[in-house]
Amino acid sequence: MQTIDEIKFLLKRNKLRLHRELLQSKEAMQLIRKSTHSNLTEEEKEKIKIQLLDICKAIPALAVFLLPGGALLLPLLIKLIPDILPSAFQDDLPGDKNKKSTL
Repeated sequence: MQTIDEIKFLLKRNKLRLHRELLQSKEAMQLIRKSTHSNLTEEEKEKIKIQLLDICKAIPALAVFLLPGGALLLPLLIKLIPDILPSAFQDDLPGDKNKKSTL
């Protein structure tokens, strides 16, 4: 029963992380669209920079996941290189009780 509760907790936590990443991506797309007809502030430029770096981090993680055995390799890789995850998936969400990097 405890395992089912842990799985539910992890699914809920990752759902919140994915939602946060999608909101950040949406905001970045709006700022990129805005930049085509007006100048952006330094804060807006920084938001776009951070989001583009997150996208660049997600591509290698996805590539590792798609490799044969990647579902087993990715958690190990995340333990060794925690910066491979986008910022929304870092363990700083409010309500995260355990600070383990778990997918």
